[in-house]
Amino acid sequence: MVNDITWAKEAVFYHIYPLGAFGCDKQNHGEKTRENNILKTLDYIPHLKELGITAVYFGPLWESGTHGYDTYDYYKLDSRLGCNDDFKMICNALHQEGIRIVLDGVFNHVGRGHKAFVDVLDKREASPYRDWISGINFSGNNGHNDGFCYDTWAGAEELVKLNLYNTDVKQHILNAVNMWIDEYQIDGLRLDAADCIQKDFFKELRSFVKSKKNDFWLMGEIIHGDYNMWANDDMLDTVTNYECWKGIYSSHNDKNYFEINYAMKRQWGAGGIYTNLSLYDFVDNHDVNRISSLLKDKENIYPVYTLLFTMPGIPSIYYGSEWGIEGEKNVGDVGDYPLRPEINIGKMKGKNRDLIEHIIALISTRKSTACLTYGIYEEVQVRNETLVFARKYNEEYAIVALNCTNNEVLLNFIYQNQEYSFVLPAHGSKILK
Repeated sequence: MVNDITWAKEAVFYHIYPLGAFGCDKQNHGEKTRENNILKTLDYIPHLKELGITAVYFGPLWESGTHGYDTYDYYKLDSRLGCNDDFKMICNALHQEGIRIVLDGVFNHVGRGHKAFVDVLDKREASPYRDWISGINFSGNNGHNDGFCYDTWAGAEELVKLNLYNTDVKQHILNAVNMWIDEYQIDGLRLDAADCIQKDFFKELRSFVKSKKNDFWLMGEIIHGDYNMWANDDMLDTVTNYECWKGIYSSHNDKNYFEINYAMKRQWGAGGIYTNLSLYDFVDNHDVNRISSLLKDKENIYPVYTLLFTMPGIPSIYYGSEWGIEGEKNVGDVGDYPLRPEINIGKMKGKNRDLIEHIIALISTRKSTACLTYGIYEEVQVRNETLVFARKYNEEYAIVALNCTNNEVLLNFIYQNQEYSFVLPAHGSKILK
């Protein structure tokens, strides 16, 4: 059965973009920019424990030239973060605290500094790596005037698409995955640009990792389409839930809870299309605006987080957003960097404690209430500005009520033949068990 990994179903994730969070240089200049920044993860552990986090998803960690998604070496920690032994220390520390570790697997493309591409630049047609590059054409050219062209990710020539039909390429990747499992005991991978990778590769990857570790977790980055195409018994365990990400913030901005209610019913209601999946839920990440920037009314961050931790799926916090920090995408050279700032965890102590305490309480409630992890979604009462739903699992159920307005609201409804009546404060929420 797909996605039957208990630890992942019950997980509460914390997503760190380490090259940003730990203040690394934007460009990798080798020895000049070498640091041991990954060790700053140790400073986060008390915070993770206070929140109740059970799994950390690290954004790209492997040697790269800039933002981490232009991988140079799958076998080596980025020198701006430290050395492999530094990361082993982090893995041991997290595992000792019962926190699982998921790494960003960027296998669709590499950077122009990867050994295969460097060799092709040097030897052209004579390079033994020429078939590692997808769509390579020595009769063409590109913006770097290499004298050949090749397939890229989204037209970015710095992101060189790999030929994952090539046996040597696949073995190169699987050997790297094998190393990170054997030596660092990682628990899963998030597959970048999963919609750009042929499905047969995921089948091979799944077979390999499950033979190593039967509870190894594979999560794919998917934005559009039928998530069952990627998350199934043959391929990945789950995918990113971008459908509900959009519904969460826009329902609050438009004061239209019908939108997110429809999405959750479609996905996880009786007869829903994803009732067999625990999708990866989030309210922001390294690619989209921070939730505090997305919300027109900042106070709605409270019902937003209530929704995140009570809706079906696996909830994830993006580092810093638990304090309500803001960040918006920009164009040009700045790009996504405002979404990926450095955060000195020591200086955040005491910041926005109301929101922190709200999230701590939500995570505690989720952990102690099985139906919030395993239950189906049931609409109870939906209005433009208020939403009441239930999560039902066997005979257990929990009722969740949300208010996205500036005013307190009196709610009256019936569920399971019982009448309920109570007042929700402005931007308030309530969980009844």
